[in-house]
Amino acid sequence: QVELVESGGGLVQTGGSLRLSCAISKRPSERLGMAWFRQAPGKERQFVAAVSWSGVNAYYADSVKGRFFISADTTKNTVTLHMEGLKPEDTAVYYCAADPTIIAGGLLESQYDYWGQGTQVTVSS
Repeated sequence: QVELVESGGGLVQTGGSLRLSCAISKRPSERLGMAWFRQAPGKERQFVAAVSWSGVNAYYADSVKGRFFISADTTKNTVTLHMEGLKPEDTAVYYCAADPTIIAGGLLESQYDYWGQGTQVTVSS
């Protein structure tokens, strides 16, 4: 069983930065493909970034490339999404996702079996 708990959301002005963390509870030997998705009001949940458990491979949605950075810390069982240059269109609930069948690069919501409860990110103009 995998449990995910997000933290770090909040209110920030346009151009500001936030760091989201995902704390992961899992079996010690388990390796997970990890990702962040987001869902804005009235919209479908969309892919933001993904990382392999080793942290070597990272993938980003075009809308966040160069502004968001995903990393995995296997010693602390956490995945972090560092967000810079935030825009009002980044406002959404951000979800951490994990799946043991993904080695790297899972970009689809349907590929992930485990989800956190979400954390709100609001960017004011």
